Amino acid sequence: MMRAAAAAVIGVALVAAAPAGLNSAFEVTTKTIDGKPMPWAQYKGKVLLVVNTASFCGYTPQYEGLQALQDRYAAKGFTVIGVPSGDFGDQEYKTGKEIADFCESTYRVKFPMTEKAVVKGPAAAPFYRWAAAKLGADKAPGWNFHKYLVGRDGRLIAAYPSKVTPQSQELVTAINAAIATGTAG
Repeated sequence: MMRAAAAAVIGVALVAAAPAGLNSAFEVTTKTIDGKPMPWAQYKGKVLLVVNTASFCGYTPQYEGLQALQDRYAAKGFTVIGVPSGDFGDQEYKTGKEIADFCESTYRVKFPMTEKAVVKGPAAAPFYRWAAAKLGADKAPGWNFHKYLVGRDGRLIAAYPSKVTPQSQELVTAINAAIATGTAG
């Protein structure tokens, strides 16, 4: 009972903290891992898989599967966006250069990566506040490698917890449906 009440309060806080006027993921602007502007409008018309990442997590090997998804579906209008975060167990390097070097040398990551960001709570980056407000606090990241699927129209389709791997049938089916239709399946 207390958990439900706490979740309701957190949900209200997340809704209240959602960026005003944000209607689409394509309205988000972040910075790249190397500090350059990264307007998500450049991905308009593509399906996005937005993943909060960490370099020292048990789920870190998912980088390999995420890159495989990027390679497999990029030509069909699909992009993975990695969002490094130290929110869960401080399992991320401190600097963007360290993160980029690790991702490139260990997993050959080529998909876009943002700068390190907060992904939970009222201080979360705008995309994450918006996603929590749209899908509910129970769909917000609970750990590293949480995934949000965004349709070609910039609207959220679904959230997937960390345990859903990039190769899972559930996620691959949803990606294929989003690529085919651009909407939730």
